[in-house]
Amino acid sequence: MKSVFRALVVMLVLSAISLLVWQARAKSLGKSADKGPKGPQVVPVTLAEVSRQDIPVWLEGIGTVQASNSVTVRPRVGGILESVEFSEGAMVKAGDVLARIDPRPFESALAQAKAKKAQDEAQLANASATLARSQKLVKENAVSQQIVDQAEAAQGQYEALVKADQAAIDAAQLDLDFTVVRAPISGRTGVRMVDAGNVVTASQAEGLVVLNEIQPVSVIFTLPQRHLAALSPHMKPGAAPLKTQAVDDDGRTLDEGSLTLVDNQIDNTTGTLRLKATFPNKDFTLWPGQYVSAKVLVETKQGSLVVPTEAVQPGLKGDFVYLAKEDQSVEARQVDAGMELEGMTVIEKGLQPGDRVVREGQNKLKPGAKISVKEAKL
Repeated sequence: MKSVFRALVVMLVLSAISLLVWQARAKSLGKSADKGPKGPQVVPVTLAEVSRQDIPVWLEGIGTVQASNSVTVRPRVGGILESVEFSEGAMVKAGDVLARIDPRPFESALAQAKAKKAQDEAQLANASATLARSQKLVKENAVSQQIVDQAEAAQGQYEALVKADQAAIDAAQLDLDFTVVRAPISGRTGVRMVDAGNVVTASQAEGLVVLNEIQPVSVIFTLPQRHLAALSPHMKPGAAPLKTQAVDDDGRTLDEGSLTLVDNQIDNTTGTLRLKATFPNKDFTLWPGQYVSAKVLVETKQGSLVVPTEAVQPGLKGDFVYLAKEDQSVEARQVDAGMELEGMTVIEKGLQPGDRVVREGQNKLKPGAKISVKEAKL
């Protein structure tokens, strides 16, 4: 009886399991039937039209700003620095008074030189009168020719002394003038390096102030030697200067100027060519010692085919774009991509003006995929 009962229990359990499996399979088949077959997925994309534009070709290098002229102003005579007459950081013009040195010792030296000249001029007048009398007496045979010769020599001696005295006066006057220290160039003053009351000496190592001319300023920068071919046509005598721009780290144009120098040799250690550009710096956006990017416009490519840079995709066979077709599908079109500038890429080969390419949404596309256009952008 027990064995029969166990057999019945096993059969009931197996039947229940079979029923559950059948129900689960039926439910799964029902869901699949509800889904049914679907058509191809449509991908929303943004398109851009291939157009022609004039593309400027810029060469860019890193450089530093330099003052057009930089002068360390030093005293040319020694003495006590009586006053400093400039403000630090002020703009001055050539000839403006920067400082004054105690002039009294030089005024005394000038007075002595003038007195010495007056003395020698009196002696010269006496010698000239003696010579005149001797020449008159020698004609009357009252004196010998030797007396006349001596009188002529005395006159010549005093004439030379008077000339020497005048030279001494000029030198003393020059020293006196140098007690007023003037700006040799127009520019901006820096930090005052010597205070009033100190004793200064002629041509001392430490100057009074550094004066920088910063309107205009120069930018010295370098370019790789491979760009020499692009620069060569503009290096000939009489060629128009190239347009340049100074740009900061954020890409802002600080000033526009012109290229004034291409160095006469290439640096063998770095393989770079040094250039110099000049900028008017009207708004003081450039400062000596500042690092900037310098850009040189060497060419403008007229009517180049361009597309947004993000439309160009890298592939195993090279660059390609997804070209939108009339039937709202896309084709993977191989292209020869050229230079890139300001978010646009030049297409050398593979597209025509008016073609539409996918600008956004490429990651969901494959050749032949259907698309819906969200927005057309140029």
